[in-house]
Amino acid sequence: MIEVQNTLVHEDVISESFVCNLNKCKGICCVEGDAGAPLEVAETAILAEIYPKIKHLLAEKGIKAIEEQGTSVVDADGDLTTPCVDGHKECAYVTFEGGITKCAIEKAYEQGIVDWKKPISCHLYPIRITKYPEFDVLNYDRWHICSDACTFGRELKVPVYQFLKDPLIRKYGLEWYTELENSVAEK
Repeated sequence: MIEVQNTLVHEDVISESFVCNLNKCKGICCVEGDAGAPLEVAETAILAEIYPKIKHLLAEKGIKAIEEQGTSVVDADGDLTTPCVDGHKECAYVTFEGGITKCAIEKAYEQGIVDWKKPISCHLYPIRITKYPEFDVLNYDRWHICSDACTFGRELKVPVYQFLKDPLIRKYGLEWYTELENSVAEK
């Protein structure tokens, strides 16, 4: 583990390679799994606020799921998550373009409709954060559906933390990211 301010960064975040390859995976991470995307408490208010602004970008089944379940839910483990279509698998905020899964929230952000890109857990994937009272632990989440991203990352020689530079800065700040880079360079 590498200590950076109030975080511990698992070595795999530094040593493993990853670059999303949507042409191969088609965004399957947004439709597979056993729950929605993890949410921070503050993000639940953001989702409630932006829902009317992004609703027109959502699939009918996503709208139905949100209107039945709410803009965020508590999953079976007691964690805050995005709602899913039919209660599992596909995130309610998913939209499809040319056979590729996209995030309607991110699409609205790109169009200037909202000023929030998407939940930080989505932006940071494949990093998953475990929160403790005094610090966060950043782990690399291995999921077989991302094997093409691992292969592509190795081909391009891009470590996970470099691929996720923007979301890491969004979450922890530029100073934190610079400290991480310096720690990696010293190894």
